[in-house]
Amino acid sequence: MASSETLEETAGRDVHAILPDDFRLESGQRLTATQVVGRLHGAANGPLVVVAGGISSGRFATRWWSWAVKAGGPVDLNRVRVLAFDLLPGRDEPGVTITTADQARLLALLLDALGEPRIDAFVGASYGGCIGLAFAALFPERIGELAVISAAHRAHPAATAVRGVQRRLLAFARDCGREAEGIALARQLAMTTYRTADEFALRFSPAPPDAAGDPWPVCDYLIARGAAYAEATSADRWISLSDSLDRHDVDPRAVRCALTVIGFTSDTLVPIADSRELAARVPDLRRLIEAPSIFGHDAFLKERELIGRALHDVLSYLPASQPSEIAA
Repeated sequence: MASSETLEETAGRDVHAILPDDFRLESGQRLTATQVVGRLHGAANGPLVVVAGGISSGRFATRWWSWAVKAGGPVDLNRVRVLAFDLLPGRDEPGVTITTADQARLLALLLDALGEPRIDAFVGASYGGCIGLAFAALFPERIGELAVISAAHRAHPAATAVRGVQRRLLAFARDCGREAEGIALARQLAMTTYRTADEFALRFSPAPPDAAGDPWPVCDYLIARGAAYAEATSADRWISLSDSLDRHDVDPRAVRCALTVIGFTSDTLVPIADSRELAARVPDLRRLIEAPSIFGHDAFLKERELIGRALHDVLSYLPASQPSEIAA
């Protein structure tokens, strides 16, 4: 019998947009990819909601955010159409300098190919929230509601510092011919910034290993997470998307759609002060939600009750249906 996840994915359909020959990134570079690939799920005539997540996310929103994007869920596929898309560059693309504004322009190409002049809502978490802010600033006439979770209008220097170490580690391992090991180590380092010291203290014993250099209990967890991620990306792709996060810089005054900001006081990558500043400076703040969480930056994946309520509230502003006949 097929799993519920498989059934959800089967119910969707892939959509494509060809990149124009003259498409250039803000850096002036070209992508080797020839198309943007997205996936539509949900109610055929429902409001159109774009969902985007961290740099590891992609068009299968029912997979990486399975508890939120599902029939009857906070992003209810019985009521809305969901469009998620694969971030560029792809896994096998040579390294490029790409911005969140470039990702927003790629999304606009996908919407054009679908014949969709406007999206009713954009729900973005982490890097996806940055893309949502860039999209709203670039295409104010093409967006209704925007909700950003664990994301702000700019990168914090402390987050850039850690990501810079990750990028140098990735480049070193790639150049030494040990790319997979470098990706695993960079992922281990990343996990220490996604979660909190309080969570680690609760989960892991301080019992020392037998000998110096052997992994401690918390290290076993990180090693497992790194190993699971080693084949998920390439060093060049991770360097490009990590760098993209640090180049992200949107003037909050340019985000004129109704905005909901959701931040967590334990998030070290996106300090709550930056979420508050974003909320204070946008012209049309719908709501600022801030909360504690033991999960830090990963709260958007783990705090199901709070995020679920917030998304329900955001999407409650959408119309019940619209004329579009695109079937998912």
